[in-house]
This record gives sequence, structure tokens and C-alpha cells, in this order.
Amino acid sequence: MKKFFERITSKRFFWLLLLILIALPTFWRLLVPGYFSMHDDLQIGRLYQMDLCFADRQLPCRWVPDMGYGYGYPLFNYYPPFPYYLAEVFHLLGLSYINSIKTLFILGFLFSGFFAYLLGKELWGKYGGLVTAAFYLYAPYHAVDVYVRGALNEFWGLVFFPAVFWAVYKIIKEQKNIFVFYLALFLSLLLLSHNLMAFFLLPFLAAWALFLIWFLKKKIKIIWPLIWGGLWGLCLSAFFTLPVLLERNLVHVETMFIGYFNYLAHFATVKQLFFSLFWGFGASLWGPDDGMPFPVGQLHWGFGLLALLVFAWLWLKQKRKELALVLTFFVFFLGSAFLTHQRSIFIWRFFPLLASMQFPWRFLALASFFVSVLAGSFFLLLKNQKKSFYLALVMILAVLFFNLSFFKPERILKITDEEKLFSAKGWNKLQTDAIFDYLPIVSPQPPGQPAPEKPWLVEGQGEVVEFQKGTDWQKFKLQVSSEKAMVRLPLYDFPQWQVKANKKIVETNHENELGLITFTLPQGDYQIEASLKNTPLRNMANVISFITWAGTLFWLTKKRKT
Repeated sequence: MKKFFERITSKRFFWLLLLILIALPTFWRLLVPGYFSMHDDLQIGRLYQMDLCFADRQLPCRWVPDMGYGYGYPLFNYYPPFPYYLAEVFHLLGLSYINSIKTLFILGFLFSGFFAYLLGKELWGKYGGLVTAAFYLYAPYHAVDVYVRGALNEFWGLVFFPAVFWAVYKIIKEQKNIFVFYLALFLSLLLLSHNLMAFFLLPFLAAWALFLIWFLKKKIKIIWPLIWGGLWGLCLSAFFTLPVLLERNLVHVETMFIGYFNYLAHFATVKQLFFSLFWGFGASLWGPDDGMPFPVGQLHWGFGLLALLVFAWLWLKQKRKELALVLTFFVFFLGSAFLTHQRSIFIWRFFPLLASMQFPWRFLALASFFVSVLAGSFFLLLKNQKKSFYLALVMILAVLFFNLSFFKPERILKITDEEKLFSAKGWNKLQTDAIFDYLPIVSPQPPGQPAPEKPWLVEGQGEVVEFQKGTDWQKFKLQVSSEKAMVRLPLYDFPQWQVKANKKIVETNHENELGLITFTLPQGDYQIEASLKNTPLRNMANVISFITWAGTLFWLTKKRKT
């Protein structure tokens, strides 16, 4: 029996199967028909807009036609697109919009566990990796992100936290080019999932790299593969990362950081972080009476404190390097947890860029990751496989017992794609929710009414016929019967919107209360075509990403053959 157990546990599929079984309860309620209620209830709508881009061959997708009350705006020029590209793959394979988004949440849980296991296994061994994965999967903040907030992008950002930490570890330890590629890939996907989370992870990642150089006794020159991996990742994601950084001045983003979204209103209390048993599906409010929970997890922080026993044992055994490893993650945990509390306000004021995080309690994502890694450190104390097995079993069952009840939606809605998107309520939500987000800067205010179904004449006489529109284009026939006519399109103006009349570029303006594209033409018959072109920056970013992806695929193919 002992030999059979050893043989089974030596197989990779055994550990993979265990991970799937451990992860299953986190998402089994998503396997039933229907959709679930959440705060960010635009996931289906965003995927629908992405699907329209694919059908229209607008790749990469930047402008969506139906949001902004039907006037459209450059959503995916600024909103990280990776989860929606991935969901679109499942939709093209035949899944409904609803099931495609649910599949993304399920895959997010599975990959979170897998990457956490990879990191934990490198640091603490297989059983330590399994415990790290279980604690990360069942971190209460994971349940908040999915079942309370429905924050698909942030949830997928959390997927790549352990992945980039693992890649940095492998680069420094083994110094192989394939791990530089993994760092580039995971960093690019993190940037394309939640660029803010990527930004605030970087200081911890840099500290992790410097620690590992000392821990693994490497020369400082090993930092160059890390820099190369970072630049490689930036180039892979350049089609999104460069515009989002350098074209922020083209849209209104100030509304995302004022009023309700001011970070001063969203610190968590010590009670909420460590002691409260409250669980709810409401909103984050000013003060301590929030409708949503912000727990680190009592078992999580409990084992985090118990890790000090591991620290003490390592101190007594004079295992200074292992001691430093445990201490590093303990400091990371305390630092990220501290940033969620109002006492850290001096740090927020010293680094104004932190305000872009909007909600200080978002640092719970980092705290949950670090304390989950810390939970695996107990296996430094054990060399006996049997004892390791039983300790892992107890810790995994304990975290399921304490936290499984969090992993359920407030309610399941028996609803179809058609009802979700195209009912009067659903369509209004798609068009008007987040109406302030990424509104072109030329628009001084959002519209109060839905966009007209076709262009109209502001001045003069004439007729608009045979109107057609796509995601980033509109065309129609215009008959001007008066001496001249002023025409207005149901489109926000944005750099590189180009209008042609009979294939000749027309001068446009946006001097109206909504910043809509307007132009004047003399009497005559015209074929009007409006289309969104790329700015030089977007063209450059697209080329950088295309060349980098093509070069990467060529390198991987060549490496596989050799």
C-alpha cells in the first residue's frame, strides 16, 4: 500500500486532479443554468461589444458602438481586454454570452489554484504547494471578487500574481530563457487583465527579485534577464498598454477618482479585516458600515501568525535563509494589509498615484496572496511524507470548512442572452451604466437621451437614407436640397474619426453640447463614410505587439524543433 501511494503521488496527474477537486467547490454553483447577480453587471454587455468587434474585424477592439447611450466610446482602448478576448473564443466555439463569462470565472479559479501550487511547490514542496493553492483559492477576497463584485478583470489579475512570482523565481534559480518567456507572457496577461493591479504588484515583485538574488546566491547581473522579461511583456501588451498610458488625456477619467470613487471613503477597519464575521452583497460605503465584507480570513491570518512559530524554529535551527524566506512573505502580507487601513493614509498622500487604486481595500488581493503563500511554510518543519500528508489534509479541510460558505452568489437568475442583453432593461443598462467612463474629452457631459437611430440635419434641408453602421464605422447616402446643410452624426468625436463625402475627406467639428461629429456640405448628393482610424501611437503600439508576438511564436517553434 505504501509503495502504491508513493507511486501515485509521484505522478503529475495526481496533483493536478487534486487541485481540480479542491477548486471544484469554489465554482460548482456556476455550473447550474442561468446567471448570477453582481455589482459589475456589465460583463455580458462588454463581451457582446467584443463579439461585434470580432464580427466587424475591428482587431484589436477599441471602439464599442452601443455604450455611451448609443453614441459609442473607446472602451477597450482603456479597459483591459484580455478576459473578453478569451471569453470571445468560447463564444465563437458555441457557448452563449452568459456561459462564456461563467466559463471565464471557472477557469480563473482553476488557474489561480494551479499557479499558486507551482509557486508553493518551489518554495515548500508538493504538500506546501497544495496548501498554498487551497488557501489562495479559498481566500475570502476571491469570493468577494466573483460572487459579490463580479469583478472579472480584477479576478483574472489575481490569477497571474503567483504566476509572475513563480517565473521570477525560476529565472533566478535556473537561468533558462524559457522562464524569461513565461515572465513576459504572464506579465503581459496581467497588464491586459488589470493594469492597475500589475502596477501595484511591481514594487513587491522587485523586492522579491532582489531577495531571491541574495537567497539563491546569484550575481547581480541576473537582473538583466528579469528586465528583458519585463520589456518583452510590455511589448506583447503594447497594443493596449501604450494607448492606455499615453492617450489618457483624450477621455474623461477624472470621474473615476472623485465622489464615491475617492479612495478616502474606502479604507477598511481592523475589525473588518480580522475579526468581523459579516458577509453581505451590498456596496462599499463611507465609514465602517459597509454592505460588503473585507476579511483577510480568520484562518488565513491565524496561520499567518502561526507562521511566526516556523520563524522561531528556523531561528533556533540557524536556518537563516529559510527564515528570511518566511519573513519576506510575512512582511509582504503586513505591508499590503496595512495599505487597506486608514493608518496608511500618509503613504497614500506621499504617493498620489495610489489614488488610482480607487479602493484601498483592493490591497486585500495582495494580502490574500502573500498570506496564502505563507500558509505553505509549515512544511519546512516536516520531512516525513506521512506527516506532511496529514498536515496538508487538516489545513485544506479547515480552510474549506471556514470559507466554503462564502463561495456562492446572492441569487441565481434564470435568464437567457436575449433577456440579459436585449430586453428594455438590459439594453438600457448596457447603454447607460458606466456612461461617464472613457467619455471622449470633447464631450462636456454625458447624454440624457439615447442616440438617434441615424444622422440628422441640424441646419438646411435634405435627407439621410440607407444608413448602416458597424463597430467603428457608419455610412449612408445624403441628399442636400438646400444651398448647404449641417449634418450631425450620432457619434462622439475622438482623434482619428474620419468622414469622407464621395471619397473626399470632409472637415469636421465637435462644437456642440455633446461633442458629436458635425460637418457642413453644399447642395448635392453624397455617399458619406465615417470610420475610426488609428493614431500614430496606436499604429506603433499595434506594430510592436504584432512583431513581438510573431517573433515569440517563431522562437518557440524553433526552440521546440531543437
